[in-house]
Amino acid sequence: MIYPVTIIGHPTLRKRAEEVDQNYPDLEKIIDNMFETMYESDGVGLAAPQINKSIRVIVIDGAPMAEDDPDLKDFKKVLINPEMVDEWGEEKLFNEGCLSIPNIREDVNRPGEIKLKYYDRDFNLKEEEFKGTQARIIQHEYDHLEGILFTDRISPLRKKILKSKLLGISKGKFKVSYRTVLGKK
Repeated sequence: MIYPVTIIGHPTLRKRAEEVDQNYPDLEKIIDNMFETMYESDGVGLAAPQINKSIRVIVIDGAPMAEDDPDLKDFKKVLINPEMVDEWGEEKLFNEGCLSIPNIREDVNRPGEIKLKYYDRDFNLKEEEFKGTQARIIQHEYDHLEGILFTDRISPLRKKILKSKLLGISKGKFKVSYRTVLGKK
């Protein structure tokens, strides 16, 4: 099943998501549907708040970006209850976009390396380090679990310039090929 993607202005995107356990209803099905939704929307990552579920689950498949970054060829992950242990390294600007903020791309500064603790799809506890674009994708999706959007991380001047566009998007003034859901008016 393909879920509609929540759009900026939707309250679920601003909440800190709740942890889940192995008994969370239909978790396997939700994860499968999140992958399906992400592929249908041409994304490389999707956090559960983006499908209006305020739970700490992320799916990632970096393969569509592998031509530009070979490290992403086999970078497919399910991250359940992730916890950012550490971030370090030189901060770099990277042009980010988001399915929940259609047709907007902005340069975002983030540290180049991270250490993440999480449960995989089988609820095995993992602790891994990621760098480069892998770290960037995780940081972006992790922000969704904390109620943060990438536009929160851009300069105040860029925010001011984008304010009316973002307001328009929150009211449905955009075109995309995937299903969406706006916040309550």
